[in-house]
Amino acid sequence: MTQLGRSSTTFTVDLPQANTTVTLAWAMLTDTGHRREVNEDSLIADPPVFAVADGMGGHSAGDVASAAVVTRLADLAGAAVTDAEALNQALSQAVIDMAHGVGVTDQGTGTTVTGVALGIVSGAAQWIVFNIGDSRVYQLTSGVLEQVTVDHSVVQELVDAGRITREEADVHPHGNVITRAVGFHEPPVPDYRVLPLQVGMRILVCSDGLTKELTAYGIRHFLMSMPRAEDAVQALVDAALENGGRDNVTAIVLDVLDIVHESGESAPLLGTDS
Repeated sequence: MTQLGRSSTTFTVDLPQANTTVTLAWAMLTDTGHRREVNEDSLIADPPVFAVADGMGGHSAGDVASAAVVTRLADLAGAAVTDAEALNQALSQAVIDMAHGVGVTDQGTGTTVTGVALGIVSGAAQWIVFNIGDSRVYQLTSGVLEQVTVDHSVVQELVDAGRITREEADVHPHGNVITRAVGFHEPPVPDYRVLPLQVGMRILVCSDGLTKELTAYGIRHFLMSMPRAEDAVQALVDAALENGGRDNVTAIVLDVLDIVHESGESAPLLGTDS
């Protein structure tokens, strides 16, 4: 397990390209769980990048893979914003790094990765959402929880084809089989989506160790009932452990507290009149 960055109750980012100042808060937490001997999840929360990687490939190889990804993403930290090209380059370099890691076998090693990065798209501040595998990003806006990423997994393909329901997917025996990863001797191919920054929006970045123990209803409950990011992330991880903790559990809760444009006016809170 590699954890880079730290939690923050207030962090201000100046974005002159968008004539905007953004204030964020976030908290992160990871736990080995009750059934694993090693925590193969890694995470980074260091603006402009917030990401979780869930390693695979054996006792130590999964840890090598997830660490390689967050370490390369950390190279983007310190800048106000980043972009998809820089994220692609970081992930590609991570695959090269994995080949030299201790514990890597002939079969290779790999990891899922998902996260958000602060960027400027069409002249405005946006979240660049990216994912490979079945770790997820959710957004909570105006009380509505949305899974932003789409899993790269066998069961998701079955759901998309109409062969099983979402409820059946949650208990399917092939629920851990993914169709895309960072590593395993193949180039990383992330999916991207852009989310406009809005005051009051809350982002959850998490490994499947969380989502396999909590329903969407449970996730929404904890995100809605805990105003502070550090309380929300603790409640989510604790609930996942109480529900079984069958895998490593990792989560980042990220809040947009304020957006101030060059005029000095703050953006309105979600759910309020502008």
